[in-house]
Amino acid sequence: MAQASTGNPQTWLVLSHAFNMDGRAASQIMTDKIPHLVAAGITPIVLSAVTGRRDPVLEHHQLLAPSPAGLRFDLRHYLALRIHNRILLRLAKMLMQLVLLPFYLVEKLLLPIENNWSWFIPAYCRGARIIRERRPALVYSCGSPSSGHLAAYLLKKKFGLPWLCEVQDPLVYKDYPFGPGKRRWAQFLEKRICGHADIAWWFTPAALERARARHPELGARGRLLHPAADPPQRTKISYRKGSTFVLAHFGSISPTRNLTQILPAIAAVLQRRPEFRSVLRLRTYGADWDAVSEAALQTFPFPDVIEKMGRLEADPATGKSGRERVLDTMDTCDALLLLHGIDGFTEEYFPSKAYEYLWSQRPILGLIRRNPDAVELLAREGHDAVDAEDPGAIAAALERLLTRWQGDDLADNGRTSPYSARASVQDILGWAAETLRAAA
Repeated sequence: MAQASTGNPQTWLVLSHAFNMDGRAASQIMTDKIPHLVAAGITPIVLSAVTGRRDPVLEHHQLLAPSPAGLRFDLRHYLALRIHNRILLRLAKMLMQLVLLPFYLVEKLLLPIENNWSWFIPAYCRGARIIRERRPALVYSCGSPSSGHLAAYLLKKKFGLPWLCEVQDPLVYKDYPFGPGKRRWAQFLEKRICGHADIAWWFTPAALERARARHPELGARGRLLHPAADPPQRTKISYRKGSTFVLAHFGSISPTRNLTQILPAIAAVLQRRPEFRSVLRLRTYGADWDAVSEAALQTFPFPDVIEKMGRLEADPATGKSGRERVLDTMDTCDALLLLHGIDGFTEEYFPSKAYEYLWSQRPILGLIRRNPDAVELLAREGHDAVDAEDPGAIAAALERLLTRWQGDDLADNGRTSPYSARASVQDILGWAAETLRAAA
């Protein structure tokens, strides 16, 4: 390993694959921190994928993953950013996928790991050049996806720079649902992080404790940090009761985070209180439903109360980004649905969408599975956190919200969320100073 030279303490090399990617949680967690780092005198040099917009102010290098799976992932988003005609976009995506398909299949057969694994190659090469030319003080990697952590590990090994590592989602966890290839990849990365990062942090106490139990060498270098979100820089829309009660879910729906827990609760409420059928609406904003949720809808007795709204994309007419449109829509909903999930991951994970929900000041109905820290967090902020495995508790909480709505008792709560990117950055700056002092 090359010896770390004295670099510019105000310049940080930031590896964030999803940086400036509209609507993605992994992007928001990192992107929201940047203004506060800059305000503190830090000059970030950001390496990211091509999936987001190029930052107009920062030094921002956008890099393509070289493998077929990485190209397939990156180019889908790259094309969507640049082609606004739906028909042309669909044709371009089909052509791209057709060209890459045989190479993609071979890669998945030989390397059945995460799609973005190969992004570490250009991230390492460009990072090495920047370190030689610009001499940053440290490397800061964040994920998911996790390939940036591998690039940061290799850069630390080569140049001896301090390494700060933000593990947004646990790499290894109970009931890991993926195949042995992905598991070995995750275990390999976690071992490097726990053994070599100067400071590494996780977003829940359980995730940190279990990583430390698997890798005792992590010790005091492992830290806890809530991901948080900044208050939207816009004029908030004041809530007004309408003619329907809208329970809205924002974000992805998947086989492990689906609607199979809320649909039976809605059915139970409407069977007991049929007068609510004409006013209750469950609206989902985001990508298409997963197959599990679609199957549940087929047997759901009240399909007319479900409204699939799709993704809110950037609006050229108003100049608003997809994220800004999402925040505006949150403001007008009667209540927000937070789906935690149904697998072992939930014990070590809390959806970052919750921190954005908190800033909306709207009531939150959180369906939480086996995570007392998440229950405590929501309850402390005045929201409903119910056991996702208790249909009766979910139905009762929903009925309470409907009754409050009838009485026009769902006004904005006026609370200022304590979970801000500014507060997170203060912790990170302290850890960076601690690391740089130790390396001096």
